[in-house]
Amino acid sequence: MLEGIVRRTEPVALSAISLLEIAVRTSEGKLRLKVGPNEFFDDLQANPAFQILPLTYEIAVEAAALGNLRDPSDRAIVATARLHRLRLVTSDQRIVQSKLVPVVA
Repeated sequence: MLEGIVRRTEPVALSAISLLEIAVRTSEGKLRLKVGPNEFFDDLQANPAFQILPLTYEIAVEAAALGNLRDPSDRAIVATARLHRLRLVTSDQRIVQSKLVPVVA
């Protein structure tokens, strides 16, 4: 799905917390990348189609108000999408069913 978006030159925004999740899951063996994590992050950072959105005070405040999501990372990701008025690409049914943010499932 992301390859199609990038090919159409649509910008893709990623919450910084998503990078942390990728790094942790890769190190735990729960996520496999086609390349090593360092190369993956270097490629991501060098690709102008991707914008990394930092975790800010405003996002933290918004995340704190999202009590129906338990996972702090999910809260930060949803809060980031809400504050930046973005659709969220996710298959996480808890997020989809929460209807807190428009999703591309």
